[in-house]
Amino acid sequence: MPHTQIQTARCAALVGPYLSGKTSLLESLLSATGATTRKGSVRDGNAVGDSSPEAKARQMSVEVNVASFEFLGERWSVLDCPGSVELACETQSALMVADVAVIVAEAAPEKAVLLAPLFKFLDDNRIPHLLFINKVDSLGDLRVRDVVQAYQAVSARKLVLREVPIREGGKITGFVDLVSERAWHFNPHKPSNLVQIPDSLKDREHEARQEMLEAVADYDDALLEKLLEDVAPDTQEVYDRLASELADDLIVPVFFGSAENDNGIRRLLKALRHEGPDVATSAERADIPADATVAAQVFKTLNGSHAGKISLARVWRGTVNDGMTLGGERVSGVFRMMGHNQEKLSQAAAGEVVALGRLDKAATGDLLTDKGNAGRSALWPELPPPVFGLALHAQNRNDEVKLTAAIQKLVEEDPSLRLDQSTDTGELVLWGQGDIHLQIAMDRLRNKFNVSVKGAPPQVPYRESIRKGTSHHARYKRQTGGHGQFADIHVEVKPLPRGAGFQFEDGIVGGVVPRQFIPAVENGVRDYAVRGPLGFPVVDFAVKLTGGQFHAVDSSEMAFKTVARQAMTEALPACEPVLLEPILTVSIAVPSDFTSKVQRLVSGRRGQILGYDARPGWQGWDEVKAYLPQAEIHDLIVELRSLSLGVGTFTWSFERLQELTGKAADKAVEIRKETLAAQ
Repeated sequence: MPHTQIQTARCAALVGPYLSGKTSLLESLLSATGATTRKGSVRDGNAVGDSSPEAKARQMSVEVNVASFEFLGERWSVLDCPGSVELACETQSALMVADVAVIVAEAAPEKAVLLAPLFKFLDDNRIPHLLFINKVDSLGDLRVRDVVQAYQAVSARKLVLREVPIREGGKITGFVDLVSERAWHFNPHKPSNLVQIPDSLKDREHEARQEMLEAVADYDDALLEKLLEDVAPDTQEVYDRLASELADDLIVPVFFGSAENDNGIRRLLKALRHEGPDVATSAERADIPADATVAAQVFKTLNGSHAGKISLARVWRGTVNDGMTLGGERVSGVFRMMGHNQEKLSQAAAGEVVALGRLDKAATGDLLTDKGNAGRSALWPELPPPVFGLALHAQNRNDEVKLTAAIQKLVEEDPSLRLDQSTDTGELVLWGQGDIHLQIAMDRLRNKFNVSVKGAPPQVPYRESIRKGTSHHARYKRQTGGHGQFADIHVEVKPLPRGAGFQFEDGIVGGVVPRQFIPAVENGVRDYAVRGPLGFPVVDFAVKLTGGQFHAVDSSEMAFKTVARQAMTEALPACEPVLLEPILTVSIAVPSDFTSKVQRLVSGRRGQILGYDARPGWQGWDEVKAYLPQAEIHDLIVELRSLSLGVGTFTWSFERLQELTGKAADKAVEIRKETLAAQ
């Protein structure tokens, strides 16, 4: 296979669903290229990636792992990305700096829907990608072409099979390359052997090769003309067209193998080497400014408990030297990463993925150049909206101050986390993409920052209001020696329409209550409204001050503020207080096959379905719109993903407050009483 050696380092990202075998593939790549002397295992906890305590505890990738190797004289960096949908933000950031993505998928057609969001993201961002069908040793009687057909249903780009399997005894034992038309026999954990194409496979090989050429010719008129004239194209021409169309994200080459047994790994390496684009092509796609002599982009931020801040970055242009000024800050260390191990470098050339030390102002997504920090690229993916929250409390009260600072560092590492101090409940709420996502964050707080926390569902910001009005007279009188306290008021209380808030009206005539004391009455009412008869803030009511009395010596602002609170305490229970719960507008996105299940899910959570329609830009997906009580939203994402093979998601916004009665209201009030009693 002719190849002009690319001088700059390149970067590939390994992406795919949870359990597809990405980390095992990384271990195979490192072993096959001699980067490691012993192949690690996720199961045994000795893989180059997944070395953090959080990853080992779950036996899954929880963050991007960086490794590198040399293959036939060329330097490659590999970004092993998490497969959990809850950690998709981490994966998307890594993809933005990669030259090519390798989608690792199981040989299981029923799991094709899991790849739909990934294919969509890659195509939307024009990121070249190929598909590696892993675990083909478990394929059984199922044909590779049937697996490809299933995955084609969720890919907008043409999947182009690059090899066909050789089967012996019902198992795949090798493959025929459709470009070179050479056959190879698998040797588990060793390089494959070159063999003759079996006679029984020649017709299938010819058929598959013609399909591949026709797919490539869809974007090349010269090649199409040759095929129409039955002229066999030159092998180099085919390779050139495959590389060009991959770089332009027009096709998706498909390979297969078994990372567990190291089958098909070297073929994948050669495809990456010969057909993967170089850093200059990727920099153009990423819209890196041409006037920057040196440019590097941060795709991951790490805050070590002792090492300080480290920025993982792709060098797009020029050379990054230790000690140079980049992005307006001095680079304090350049490191090549191999999992969590670091190799100190004096410099890093274009194409390399390195860790840069002590760039305190740099954030994930920032483009750092010799001219300064250009900030986050306009092409950088938007952060996903939060779908799951936990109210966090430090198990040790002495850690309360340290907790907020530690969470801020976690948010810097993972921007898909969001910290809110609830103005309604006073809780510190950490929002993220699911329960696993937040459990990982809580483990990191303990492991990295020595802050142990416990999480609980956030309190629902209920409100209360009144159904009818009343008039009330209240008097406050206290004699304590010297000046006493005296205030007397008459008030009218009435309900207001939903959303009107609180209104106060001064109805005093004749100066029965001096003007300087009237604001104190309003403040007293507002103070009481923070916690009404049911224990929640009171909204949508009006109070009119209609009369009263004062004492020239004993009356004061404090006395009138106190009597106002007393008046509300006595009057509101007689106004038929009612609980109000927040109602959200929810938009749920799922593949169309799951739409009916989502409708049942909404109905089962006291929701009101508004309708559904095709999801814009997503073939075969629907959006279900509904009103849903906020009390029903906490674990919605858990059940939604359970019924949609993990790919369903939703967005939400506040719609209105709505009366809540019956057992649900009684339970909410009882929980509120218990919460207040515990404070």
